[in-house]
Amino acid sequence: MFLRRIARPLMMMAKVKETTGIVGLDVVPNAREVLINLYRKTLEEIKAVPEDEGYRKAVESFTRHRLSVCQEEEDSEMIEKRLGCGQVEELIEEAQDELKLIGHMNEWKPWGIPDDYECEVIENDAPVPKHVPLHRPGPLPEEFYKTLEAVTSGKLETSKKDEPAIASGESQTK
Repeated sequence: MFLRRIARPLMMMAKVKETTGIVGLDVVPNAREVLINLYRKTLEEIKAVPEDEGYRKAVESFTRHRLSVCQEEEDSEMIEKRLGCGQVEELIEEAQDELKLIGHMNEWKPWGIPDDYECEVIENDAPVPKHVPLHRPGPLPEEFYKTLEAVTSGKLETSKKDEPAIASGESQTK
């Protein structure tokens, strides 16, 4: 009885996250420390990418920002609020995925294209190689072409700026 009176208020004061609310994503009780370690590791591993590459610049930029927020804030909820990118457990998954991607990028070296490399350009009705998927979008609705013609010819009637084109409750079809 005595323990209940003392322990219950203490438990209520300590915010303990029980679930992420996302199936398959478990709560990480020491998420802040995990994130700090992952972000530090990311900043180390991204150094293998050439300095002038956009990928490296982007990863370093957002990782430094996230690392500084994690170092400044003690509370996971405040980290989530300041970053605005989901729960800390989701951030952990993102950081782990980024580390994997850095490994792949270092393996693939998309920045290492030789200067004499020539890309095959396929124009209009030229035959498409069998290994290239053929994607042709369907035709646009006739209404699109009518609107396009009206806009390009300057004959498009516009409504007054203060008045909506379609009032709520009106049908869009005539």
